[in-house]
Amino acid sequence: MDGRRSPLLGSLTVALAASLFGMLGVLSRTTYELGLTPIAFVAWRAGVGAVATGAFVAWGLRRGGRLVGWRTLDRRGRAALGLAGLMGATLNLAMFLAFARVPVAIALLSFYLYPALVAGASALFGWEPMDRPRVIALVVALAGMVAVVVGGTDAGTTGGLDPIGVALALSAALSQAVFVLVSRHGYREVPTDQAMGVILAISALIGVGLALVGAGPASLVLPLGDVGLLAVLLVAGIFGAAIPSFLFLAGIRWIGPVRAGILMLTEPLVGVALAAAFLAEAIGPVQAAGGVAILAAAVLLQRARPTEPTLMPAAEPERETDFGAEVGADPDAEARADPDAEARADLGAEVARP
Repeated sequence: MDGRRSPLLGSLTVALAASLFGMLGVLSRTTYELGLTPIAFVAWRAGVGAVATGAFVAWGLRRGGRLVGWRTLDRRGRAALGLAGLMGATLNLAMFLAFARVPVAIALLSFYLYPALVAGASALFGWEPMDRPRVIALVVALAGMVAVVVGGTDAGTTGGLDPIGVALALSAALSQAVFVLVSRHGYREVPTDQAMGVILAISALIGVGLALVGAGPASLVLPLGDVGLLAVLLVAGIFGAAIPSFLFLAGIRWIGPVRAGILMLTEPLVGVALAAAFLAEAIGPVQAAGGVAILAAAVLLQRARPTEPTLMPAAEPERETDFGAEVGADPDAEARADPDAEARADLGAEVARP
């Protein structure tokens, strides 16, 4: 069997992407201890990720890909891509500010309430039915969130559960939910790598602007005088933004959105384990049980999704240039060999983190 269609390889690809995203809690806290502000971390991570993604886009263009310009989009596509970029920026700002105030585990578990928010909004808009599995999943997710918040006041190393930190993580979940919903409808004509490059660039620009207003230029140039800090930021941008985004998008085309969405739950598991190992953070048993409930609800929501997508998400790729396909190949040959290939190819960054 062609390795590109191996379910095992696709699953490992998504799990690796989730694991790389899971490093961000520890990486961000490491930079904070070295004197960097959370907003400056957002600017550097997104900026490095945008440059790396831009290099990948340039490589694709040299292989015959097509660059979709801003002017070629209609008004709806521009609005959708702009809103996705704004949500990516607010997501990252809220999440990395949350990492500075609450244990990494609490922030990640709160963030993964977003599948329940997406399911609720989809039902409200009439896009997906609110059937029994979804109702059960929403109830379980909300109960789990309550357990995470009230399950202990002395969890982690912060000496208490900061309500502002929890609120920031929940706002990140809300931004991710909006990002997913917008990506289902908008900017489909933009290839995924180009869309992610734009989204990361918007996050970087917003981060730079806020850092300049809040702490001044010194907060942004600090890494240039600290080789260790700069190295961590390069790792965060390349291995915590550009590469996992690419790996996730490659994996979802191999194994589909349901299994990919479930495997993305590796992120909080890896994040919690790394926080325990490197930051000496722990959560109480009630909070752990609440986290399990939130992740279980996410699994239920993924399995409740229809097998055929009724709403195509963002950034449909150019088939001839993505993932090693030969330019000039018969665009229908793969679909004839694999009836599900077209559906998988149309599923872009529906649950990806920008």
